[in-house]
Amino acid sequence: MNTVCTAFGSEHVDLDRWRSVFGRPLLRTYELVLQRTLSERDWARIDVLYHEAYRKLLHTCGLAAGVPESLWEWSKRGGSQSLLSMWFHDELVPLVTDFGLDSLFTRVDGLRDDIGGGPKAAHLREHVRALELDPAEIVLIGDVVDDARAAEQAGSGCALLTTGVMSRQALEATGFPVFDSVVEALESLEAGIAA
Repeated sequence: MNTVCTAFGSEHVDLDRWRSVFGRPLLRTYELVLQRTLSERDWARIDVLYHEAYRKLLHTCGLAAGVPESLWEWSKRGGSQSLLSMWFHDELVPLVTDFGLDSLFTRVDGLRDDIGGGPKAAHLREHVRALELDPAEIVLIGDVVDDARAAEQAGSGCALLTTGVMSRQALEATGFPVFDSVVEALESLEAGIAA
């Protein structure tokens, strides 16, 4: 985000500020941060700047503590998981493989469009259709309100994480359970399934 701020001559933002304004449509969020109306040309430029910066920093990211182990345990106990991301598909699949997680997921789908930032519900419905599962049997684990809306529209459950770009308050307003980690969410799901 701060690469975009620099390019548009705006002050940098910290995570708390970003969380306080993040929402949909995403264009409006950027207009709030940059304090200006954005044209289609500006939006296209922002998309390029954001994704270039994201790619440059991606190598510095790791998996959250306990996540791989929890996913393996979930699988050993008969659970399954797939991955739907709004990151570009042709970059997502090798990334999942590089992290050694490819065998954990029954399906991995990323964004197949040239530009991101749109609604997720259609992507989720297509993902669920490809899995050949009843949407009601699925719990989406996400980190933004859009994930909750997509799950509702698909007829699935949802658990939300505070580790992303939205405030806890915004996540809790969805009415779905909110957790501080994937590990915590999986433990709660398993307890609910076992109950």
